[in-house]
Amino acid sequence: MTRKRLLILLGIAMVALTIVPFFAFEKRLEHTGGPGILAFEFAATKARASQILAEWGPKGRDTARLSLIVDYAYMISYGGFFTLAGLATRDLARTRNWRHLATAGTIVPFFALAAAMFDAIENVFLLLVLEGHGGEHGPLIATICSSIKFTLITIAIGYVLLGLLWQVRRRVQVS
Repeated sequence: MTRKRLLILLGIAMVALTIVPFFAFEKRLEHTGGPGILAFEFAATKARASQILAEWGPKGRDTARLSLIVDYAYMISYGGFFTLAGLATRDLARTRNWRHLATAGTIVPFFALAAAMFDAIENVFLLLVLEGHGGEHGPLIATICSSIKFTLITIAIGYVLLGLLWQVRRRVQVS
C-alpha cells in the first residue's frame, strides 16, 4: 500500500473517530450533569477525579470507560496519519531544499507517534482510576501524559500545516 493511500485511510478513520465518539460519548456524559472526558484527563488529583466519577454516576462511568477503550483506535489513526503526513512533509522539504523544515523533519514527524503513546499511557491510568485504582498518583500521571500528548500532537500538526503553507506559497509564487 502506498503512503498516499494509507494517509487517506488513516485520515478517514481519524475524522470518523473524532466525530462519532463526540456524539456517542461526550453527549452522554453531558447528560449526566458531569463534565466531559477532557476534564477527567486533566483532573490531576484523586479528589477531583472522585468528584467527576460521582457526578457521572454508574452510567457516566460506563460511558467514559467505553470512550477510553474506543480512543485506542483513534490513537492509531491520528498517530499514524500525522506521522506519515510529517514524513511526507519532510520528504517534500528535502526535494524543495527547504533546509530548516527538512532538518526539523528528522524528528518532528515522530512527535505524533509519541503523542499517541502518551495518550495510551494516559488512558491506562484513567481506566485504573475509573475502577477505583491508581491511588493518589493515577490522576496526576494521566494529566501529565495528557499535557505531553497535546503538546506533541500540536507540534506535529503545526509542522504538517507549515509544510502545506510553504507549498501553497511556492505555487502562488510560481504562477
